[in-house]
Amino acid sequence: MGKQNEGIVMMNKVKITVLETTFNERLAKEYGVEGLGRCPFLKEGRVFYADYAKPEGFCDEAWKAIYQFAFALAHGAGKDGGLFYHSDWIREPGVAISSCNDGIRPVVFKLETTDKPSGM
Repeated sequence: MGKQNEGIVMMNKVKITVLETTFNERLAKEYGVEGLGRCPFLKEGRVFYADYAKPEGFCDEAWKAIYQFAFALAHGAGKDGGLFYHSDWIREPGVAISSCNDGIRPVVFKLETTDKPSGM
């Protein structure tokens, strides 16, 4: 896991990149309100840094969906060459791909470990 300092696990920041904003037209037509489109809050390519707390400007609902991955990576999951999440998901160590929980217009994120220390 993360570096240890006198028995305390030290956290690093996790880089969160918005990879893709998607939109399911069929579901939007059937269930969405008129004029619904892609997520208006998060744009592809935007980068955030986080540890235990939601980054400023990040969607509350998206944070709830990806928090557990950010927290695990901030604490060193996937570090030292180990693959994250049972070694059957992402082939690159220290990386997670996740999305928000909006079923009509989900946003896809890449989370990756960094060597930037957390402010804690």
